[in-house]
Amino acid sequence: MRMRILPAATVLAVLFSSAVLTAAPASADTTRTIPVTSADDTVVDGIHQRLYFSDRSQNKIVVTDYTGKAVTTLTGLPQVRDLELSPDSSTLYAAVYGADKIVAFDTATLTQTAEYPTGDKTIPSRLSYADGKLWFGYGDQWDSGLGSVDLTAETPTVTLDLAAGHDFASPPRLYADPDNPGTLLALDAGISSGPILVYDISSGTPVIRVSANKGGFYNDAALTPDGQNVVVAGPGNRALTEYRLSDLEQVRTFPVASEPETVSIAPDGTVAATVLDTDDLGDTYVFSSDPGRPASVRNLSHSWMPWFGHSMNWSADGGKLFVVSEGGDNDSSTFNIVDEPRKYVVTLKADAPATATRGKSLTVKGSLTSGLVLPAGTPLAVTRTDMESPNGKSLGTKYLGAGGTFSFTDTPPAGAKVTYKVTYAGDATHTPATASDTVDVSRATPTLTLNNNGKLYDYGKDVAFTAHLGATYKNRTVEIWADPFGTDKPKKLVKTGTVNSSGNLSVTLDMTRDATVTAVFKGDARYAPKSVKSTAYARVKVSTALSKYYRTGKIGSTTYYYFHKNTDVISTTTMSYYKGRKQRLELEVYYQGKWYDGATEYFKLGTNGKSVVNLGHSGKSGVRARVRSSYINGTSGDSVNSTMYGAWKYFVFTS
Repeated sequence: MRMRILPAATVLAVLFSSAVLTAAPASADTTRTIPVTSADDTVVDGIHQRLYFSDRSQNKIVVTDYTGKAVTTLTGLPQVRDLELSPDSSTLYAAVYGADKIVAFDTATLTQTAEYPTGDKTIPSRLSYADGKLWFGYGDQWDSGLGSVDLTAETPTVTLDLAAGHDFASPPRLYADPDNPGTLLALDAGISSGPILVYDISSGTPVIRVSANKGGFYNDAALTPDGQNVVVAGPGNRALTEYRLSDLEQVRTFPVASEPETVSIAPDGTVAATVLDTDDLGDTYVFSSDPGRPASVRNLSHSWMPWFGHSMNWSADGGKLFVVSEGGDNDSSTFNIVDEPRKYVVTLKADAPATATRGKSLTVKGSLTSGLVLPAGTPLAVTRTDMESPNGKSLGTKYLGAGGTFSFTDTPPAGAKVTYKVTYAGDATHTPATASDTVDVSRATPTLTLNNNGKLYDYGKDVAFTAHLGATYKNRTVEIWADPFGTDKPKKLVKTGTVNSSGNLSVTLDMTRDATVTAVFKGDARYAPKSVKSTAYARVKVSTALSKYYRTGKIGSTTYYYFHKNTDVISTTTMSYYKGRKQRLELEVYYQGKWYDGATEYFKLGTNGKSVVNLGHSGKSGVRARVRSSYINGTSGDSVNSTMYGAWKYFVFTS
């Protein structure tokens, strides 16, 4: 049993100051989540434009279209493993490891049409169709072998023990191609000394034509379109290797940066591979037919790529590449579609200064890199987006310099956020790319004032608030907002407009409570935004009335209300209402030429703004007193008005 020892993943953190980089497409052109826990095998059906994913963890085959959209799910397949299409794509075969059988499905109707029991505890796991037979690898570790199902017989028959004398260390991985009839390739992948074997099956009984130990532990393999060569992923080295089937001599290597896991070959011979990618440097490789050219590398996933099963395929016409990577949870995977897999991914970076002065020259730098180097003189389109040109203004074409770098200067006419966007259009061998960076360009500070800050007004007074705006560039609009104290009234835009020739904009507010007034200038291309606040205060309206007196008269210069000594004094307070508001009632008594505190108490206002209090009676003549009602900010139950003391009401008791 093979033990994997994997290096720890490297975490790379790259800081490009304020730069923004875009590599397009840095990942797949399209991604979709598919309900596959782990793809043990993936098969492409070009006739029906479908893909089949075997999911042994969930005992099913998931069928999708070319976009990854689910078509149906074939269930009841315990530990399903390898899949194989008949040459005419009419039948899908599946090795059902957990049920000791191979099942067949009609690809037009997606219904099961046959099953072929392979024998008790044979646990078939590998499939390949060749010369009218379905060849399968079965068993476990050293108790493994090669078998076949003769599909040409009137009653298909299963035959085991066809390894022609070779003792497989694990079920052989099998490959065949109609363009090379009479040939079956078997990889003894479960041990380091496991060979690659080429069988001659032209007689119906396999005979070993050639075998060679190439290091064992093979992860995957694919035959070239003519069926004459094989490209093998593994064992444990950082390359794929191509061998001739005639003598198993090496033809070519395909270097990769991590352990190769899956390989697929397009109809035109283009080789694609996925690697484990523990360092997150690139997981999908596409190799040109020219060995002198580097691979085109993409990073479709930032997790390790699946390290078992065949999880990558070309579309039937070789135009797209389908790659399965890790999903967001344990019950799904990510299906990646690369539209132009043969093109080299381009990485474009743009770096502008974080800040700049309006009207002064600045320099934008950057680089354009690719696995296939782009020459100096490659054109780049540049646009500048700012307040004056919100839809972008072309700055013309700039050109790549030596070493894949570029730079250009510009003098920003407008302040605030200025974005420089650099675009590479792509070509026949390179993907397009864009990059942008933003500069904070300075603006002048305008003059903006607002009157009446800190002033106190009587309840209900109409007060004019005037905002004054000094010199600006184009924008002469000011907003005035009012935010009354209290939670029941939100901040509100009360006026917006263009200031007059004197730079003023006014609004009149009815001061029924304290309020914060804000003037806002939103800025323009040369002047920065600014806002100023003015907090003005409003008293409440308060009055006190006495009842049950029998006359009024003056004592000295003060008017008194006269009450009989046994008559209760009724004090009625009227005050501007606010929910939960209370009035403070003070009573003082006159004695030997001085006023003395008698009582102070808070009484809640009714919803009509009134509070009626019985002050009682003296029971004897000659007693003088006074009473007043007040609103005290904070202690009267709210803080929406400024403190206001009411007028004293004087009264005297007589016989």
